[in-house]
Amino acid sequence: MTASDGSQPRDPLVRRLTVLSGPSGVGKSTVVAEIRRAHPEVWLSVSVTTRSPRPGEIHGVQYFFVDDAGFDRLVAEGRLLEWAEFAGNRYGTPRGPVEERLARGEPVLLEIDLQGARQVRGAMPEARLVFLAPPSWEELVRRLTGRGTEPPEVIERRLAAARVELAAEKEFDVTLVNTSVRDVVGELLTLMAVRS
Repeated sequence: MTASDGSQPRDPLVRRLTVLSGPSGVGKSTVVAEIRRAHPEVWLSVSVTTRSPRPGEIHGVQYFFVDDAGFDRLVAEGRLLEWAEFAGNRYGTPRGPVEERLARGEPVLLEIDLQGARQVRGAMPEARLVFLAPPSWEELVRRLTGRGTEPPEVIERRLAAARVELAAEKEFDVTLVNTSVRDVVGELLTLMAVRS
């Protein structure tokens, strides 16, 4: 069977959007960094934000930096797949680049929070939502407190948010327990139909 343009259709699993979410401190960024290092063909969306660039951040690499009016336009025009406010700034996933890459059959990965994952589910029900869980609550507490980079009140807020996020696990299609980054990366690549 061929597609209307004469090409062979791609495996629908490769075309599926994969959303990775889970509580703060569970290791999402580490997993994504390892996937991108080993498999640069997996496309990771670059978010839009209203916050100012930090030293060394480049527009279009870490984030697309816009002002409040620009962000409002993106929301009003339906050009964001999902968006949320965090610490007084807004963050969102541009819809166009995600749809373009999916249409080309490229594997697309989004690393977003629970609120964003819920919005993606509403906008693209075919997306596969993957929940990254800690091996235990105690391990998550250890990871969050072991960083030593945040004051106790910030850690308490993160732990409170983590309780809410862990309770939402049943909303996801698949749960991966992060006992080993290597194992999680392998399982995620299998779900995305990317050869590891």
